[in-house]
Amino acid sequence: MRVGFIGLGTMGKNAAANVRRKGFEMVVHDIRPDAAAPLVAMGAKAATSPAEVLAAVDVVVSMVFGPKEVEQVMRGPGGFLSGDPQGKVWIDMTTSSPFLMRELAAEFEAAGGQAVDAPVTGSVDAAIRGDMPMFVGGTDAVIERVRPVIEAMGELRKVGAYGNGYVAKLVNNQLWKIHAAAIGEAMVTAKLAGLDPLTWWNVMKGGAADSFVLSHDVPSIFAGHYDPSFPIALCLKDLGLIKELMDKTGTTATLTEATHERFREAGRRYGTGAGEMTVCKVIEDNAGIDLRVPGDWVNPWEVKHLGPNAQHSMHKDI
Repeated sequence: MRVGFIGLGTMGKNAAANVRRKGFEMVVHDIRPDAAAPLVAMGAKAATSPAEVLAAVDVVVSMVFGPKEVEQVMRGPGGFLSGDPQGKVWIDMTTSSPFLMRELAAEFEAAGGQAVDAPVTGSVDAAIRGDMPMFVGGTDAVIERVRPVIEAMGELRKVGAYGNGYVAKLVNNQLWKIHAAAIGEAMVTAKLAGLDPLTWWNVMKGGAADSFVLSHDVPSIFAGHYDPSFPIALCLKDLGLIKELMDKTGTTATLTEATHERFREAGRRYGTGAGEMTVCKVIEDNAGIDLRVPGDWVNPWEVKHLGPNAQHSMHKDI
């Protein structure tokens, strides 16, 4: 299989690198031409448009910012529909609107292609290692056809028909964002009441309050960078998509709306390029305290790809 990859941002460049490491012939494209250089150094070829990528491969993967960008990949000048999707498989890994994406997939399939949605969860370190959980929707036949490509990037988790991957990703991120905002309140309360932040973190893990966010992301608060590898801008984009989903389903959204406002406040105070966990810094700064903890904390974007059996830690001193 020849594989194309469109979108070489923080997550995409690492996912593409893992596909290339598995030996697949690869063609890549990004709106920033220089973003292709690391993949080209690994033996990939660079293309000037999504249609050019599609023409050169059997399977094309896209992982771009959001709905507007993925619509451009499909319908825009030089997009897939300006080429020939016949016999090709499109795997989209973007966090996007299930409503728009079902439309785009139908257009791709009407032109002779097949579509799979496979949004991912985890963080940039999971993208580097190649063990991202992936919410995969589509027919069993087409998923099996592209399984080697998906499993080069992460763990395949089937969710049913095409479009369900986007739904799973949005409700996943809904819980993630709510918990991220709540962690700030809990950490500040604990410290003000006399409990050391590092002690708090260690005793919370493995209990009823634990989660990926608590275990993985609290060190970014201790380090003081709040994880800029996933900026507030992406959080706000995701929360807007979550709101659309909840509005269309008529779901009560009290907690989600409060969380959305907390992230908006973080964006107003610190800028939308600030890291996702600045949602906790809002509470920290309101209280006039500092949650820094000395230690050799490993930044998630600095994790190395060390092979499938390597052990990785986000902290060296615990």
